[in-house]
Amino acid sequence: MWNENTFWKNKKIFLTGHTGFKGAWATIWLHQLGAKVFGYSQPPPTTPSLYVSAGVKDLLAGELIGDVCDAQSLAVAMKTFAPDLVLHMAAQPLVRYSYDHPVETYMTNVMGTVHVLEAVRQTKSIKSVLVVTTDKCYENFEMETGYREQDPMGGYDPYSSSKGCAELVVSAWRRSYFTKSEIFIASARAGNVIGGGDWAKDRLIPDFMKHFSEGEKVLVRSPGAIRPWQHVMEPLSGYFLILEKLFTDGPEFGGSWNFGPFEKEARNVEFIAERLTKLWGEGASWSLDTNLHPHEAKYLKLNIEKAIHQLGWKPRLDIDETLKLTCDWYKQFYQSQSKAYELTLEQIKTYEKRK
Repeated sequence: MWNENTFWKNKKIFLTGHTGFKGAWATIWLHQLGAKVFGYSQPPPTTPSLYVSAGVKDLLAGELIGDVCDAQSLAVAMKTFAPDLVLHMAAQPLVRYSYDHPVETYMTNVMGTVHVLEAVRQTKSIKSVLVVTTDKCYENFEMETGYREQDPMGGYDPYSSSKGCAELVVSAWRRSYFTKSEIFIASARAGNVIGGGDWAKDRLIPDFMKHFSEGEKVLVRSPGAIRPWQHVMEPLSGYFLILEKLFTDGPEFGGSWNFGPFEKEARNVEFIAERLTKLWGEGASWSLDTNLHPHEAKYLKLNIEKAIHQLGWKPRLDIDETLKLTCDWYKQFYQSQSKAYELTLEQIKTYEKRK
């Protein structure tokens, strides 16, 4: 059980993207486990942000507000902190944004990954590294079966393509530079991650929570699109487990890993809209957005058998529990002015007790 795990006590971890939604959750959880976290990231991407609302800065052993595209600054920061482990989550994470800003998207997601891995090569203290990409890194043929780790990389839009490229970078660096080293590297693919504290633009759950809190109707595009929705704690638990296994057992836990819900838990957007409307209660409503929008995949699932059988990881939350945790977090934040840190930590401790 997570609350009995002593591995993270006093471990030094260099975390990129700590000011983002997933990065803030990761920082809070790693701090709770006893790790010393150094954060490297650009300023919080949204206002409000979980980073600010939860006081994440106060939990860090150190931080530098910087850009992974700045190779020199990144390398100096990593070498100075001398971490045991690296978790690379800094990214341009939005599909629709990538259509308008393709160069920035590729620079951050591809060259940013190159710079992180080059900084790792210059830092002798590091033993395990995890690069986080996305479920959208696969060449999506709209298949009903889930994609496996060995399926080809691809991507219709600049965001998805850039993440496929990042996966190829990780594979090339692992085989070219780390095969005979004492540094062990893996990548993780997870997407449609939801939970309290996400205020990113053009994301379904933040849009619902914001509009519901203001008594406004939500416009929904692509109600038939199916996604592997999962609470942010699910993939984070997998990321931590990979880093631990790399550290203790070595290269057999390298390569790539999928993290998602069980296949039966994948739902379409309309299902999510109906459930959230019911969970929020009075004043919540939605309708179809009939405007034209850039292409987005209609069908996407991940096969998680490798993580289940080789890593010993499995999802702990079904879709209804995931949505309830998410809705509860936002309702308490908006209606009761509860502190974001306390809400987040409470849900982490509850999750840790699950089997």
